[in-house]
Amino acid sequence: MVMEMEEEMDVEHMGHEEERVGILISSRSSSTTTGSGSGIREPLLPKNSRLNTTSQHAIVGANVCPIESLDYEIIENDIFKQDWRSRAKSEIVQYVYLKWTFALLIGLGTGVTAFFSNIGVENIAGVKLNLTNDLMLNQKFHHAFAVFAGCNMILAIAAAALCAYIAPAAAGSGIPEVKAYLNGVDAPSILATRTLFVKIFGSIFGVAAGFVVGKEGPMVHTGACIANLLGQGGSTKYGLTWKGFRQFKNDRDRRDLITCGAAAGVAGAFRAPVGGVLFALEEAASWWRSALLWRTFFTTAVVAVVLKGFMEYCKDENCGLFGEGGLIMFEVDYAKPSYSIPDLLVVIFLGVVGGLLGSLYNFLVDKVLRTYSIINERGPIFKVILVMIISFLTSCCSFGVPWLSKCMPCPPQAADQCPTVGRSGHYKNFQCPPNHYNDLASLFFTTNDDAIRNLFIAGTDKRFLLSSLLIFFVTIYFLGIITYGIAIPSGLFIPVILAGASYGRVAGSLLSPFTVLDVGLFALLGAASFLGGTMRMTVSLCVILLELTNNLLMLPLVMLVLLISKSVADCFNKGVYDQMVEMKGLPYLEAHAEPYMRQLAAGDVVSSPLFMFSGIEKVGNILHTLKVTRHNGFPVIDEPPFSDEQELCGLVLRYHLLIVLKHKVFTTSPRGSSSILKKLSAHDFGKPGAGKGITLEELEISDEEMEMYVDLHPITNRSSYTVLETTSLAKAAILFRELGLRHLLVVPKKPGRPPVVGILTRHDLMAEHVLGLYPHIVPTRKRSHYQETHSHL
Repeated sequence: MVMEMEEEMDVEHMGHEEERVGILISSRSSSTTTGSGSGIREPLLPKNSRLNTTSQHAIVGANVCPIESLDYEIIENDIFKQDWRSRAKSEIVQYVYLKWTFALLIGLGTGVTAFFSNIGVENIAGVKLNLTNDLMLNQKFHHAFAVFAGCNMILAIAAAALCAYIAPAAAGSGIPEVKAYLNGVDAPSILATRTLFVKIFGSIFGVAAGFVVGKEGPMVHTGACIANLLGQGGSTKYGLTWKGFRQFKNDRDRRDLITCGAAAGVAGAFRAPVGGVLFALEEAASWWRSALLWRTFFTTAVVAVVLKGFMEYCKDENCGLFGEGGLIMFEVDYAKPSYSIPDLLVVIFLGVVGGLLGSLYNFLVDKVLRTYSIINERGPIFKVILVMIISFLTSCCSFGVPWLSKCMPCPPQAADQCPTVGRSGHYKNFQCPPNHYNDLASLFFTTNDDAIRNLFIAGTDKRFLLSSLLIFFVTIYFLGIITYGIAIPSGLFIPVILAGASYGRVAGSLLSPFTVLDVGLFALLGAASFLGGTMRMTVSLCVILLELTNNLLMLPLVMLVLLISKSVADCFNKGVYDQMVEMKGLPYLEAHAEPYMRQLAAGDVVSSPLFMFSGIEKVGNILHTLKVTRHNGFPVIDEPPFSDEQELCGLVLRYHLLIVLKHKVFTTSPRGSSSILKKLSAHDFGKPGAGKGITLEELEISDEEMEMYVDLHPITNRSSYTVLETTSLAKAAILFRELGLRHLLVVPKKPGRPPVVGILTRHDLMAEHVLGLYPHIVPTRKRSHYQETHSHL
């Protein structure tokens, strides 16, 4: 615990405003030349204009929004050091235990939200299906379709209206946005309270409306929103100003809490606590450490306990129509899980085909999303109309496709009631006579969770006709593609599992002469192959599937099929979430540098012009610079007589300057004697959360004060990271990402020049900016791909 306390105290209290940084006003002609003998040091392109305007906007949910970066670096200025030295041991203990308390609250909040989301879906969908089924039993087919489609349409309009008019950031799964946030990208309302509200109720309405979507992706976003709500560092508006809360007014602690929230979302959606931790580690988080692993695991364990307690309560039918279909858990029990070499060959084939179909799925989803983005740009009403069209199409398929299947007699020794009476069950009567069931209706005319259970059923008793499985697979495959991207909260896990399970059962029926594996097991392996082919995760998906099915004996086969499907699909395109991040224009920094970056140096891509401050700067100069720029960071230079020559003092943040100007901590002497340390504390420099920060319009500076001075040394980060201008751009990019930076100072190699060449930000490391400066550094075809990625913006 002592070691963790020391580690957890690495906190930062920093400011926050617009992202972008200035670069040097002086001549830049010498910054691209280094020592002799380097064949690529000559400029590759005349640098007429170095102003970077790329990657400043991105699609968040269903809207185009301005974006900025987060700063996970510790701002080690004099204010921070004074606060660090003054902290008592009790404050350190309080800070650590408060983190664990927040982890507990995140688990409790996410678990309760997940349960009530399931109750809402099961009861709303159950009432709708029961009304329709009663009309079907009375041979009132037209009335049944009108009720079925009408209920779906009302629910769809409700979900779409919430997303279109209240919180556009809540549309979609939210996983790409959470993943980008944990990488250091922020956008308006991405984790706001209204986004949380719309995500919960929009997801309930959307899933209950019968769309081929899941509530699993939205649950990840919901967990992140709950964590962000707790990590605001208190609220002046609501009187939550306790000193302990204020310690969380920084990006580092919020990032850790949101990582816990993302893991809790997976645990709440799938009842998979270990899978939730691994999902956060493998897919969501860009930065990890052992202390975070502990808290994340604790959070998901709390979610699991909460869900188990609610399920026990609902066993006595206290939750309406919430039954075994409510919380996802697909119990599977295959009598003979043994397999031989021919069986492994069949599994390999299953993985290869699953990888091909998964990569095609991603390709088609990308094309559909680009089309939908054009429609969504026209305004909220067009978003709602698009949702209504997809809702009617889905209703027609769910009600109309089962008519293509013939009625089948009930199995004489069926374990379940046949035909099914009520909402859920394996044998839907639909339009069939007594003692008969419609196998397609058992898949279409039910909730998505129950459809997956039906597909995972063990046994080769021809419960589903091969033609019915093929029809269901094709329909679900394309419905999932055209549904993802409309303005409702929608997850991809369930559509992919549905398509994969039906494909696996088809493969099991066709390959039954060559293997002894059960068709229900083939459905599970098909779902795994599809998940691997679309999402490209391995460890987390493997554990999630094993926790879902409660069958550890399937581990080797699931591992094999995931590895093969991912490897095959990687030959064609990226995973669906990486693809979404790229398509939305979010400036995500990958763990590896692009190959072309090794041909460039850090000094080759910094933008211009650069605005710098002296260590003691006139108030009027600071105010003018803040007005004419949107930059967030400014180098601070010490000049004679404070130093023998010009030298870099560090970096000062825009928001810190605004705080000093608002409190008017000025001096009349141009030689210093600052009173910032006496008048202001570290908590005054805490980064605001969802509330409004200080703006230029709030400042009231008189003409007399404009001639006064500010000593910037106490608020300057004197330990800011720097790289030489000759440093490989690839190394600079990796350093930037691994340290979670927002600004990276580029300094000259030779003396006698200004002490700063420029500042690197994540926008300067984006392919769009680098290839805009040096278009011939990569092949034309690859450059066209980068340009197409951002063309929708």
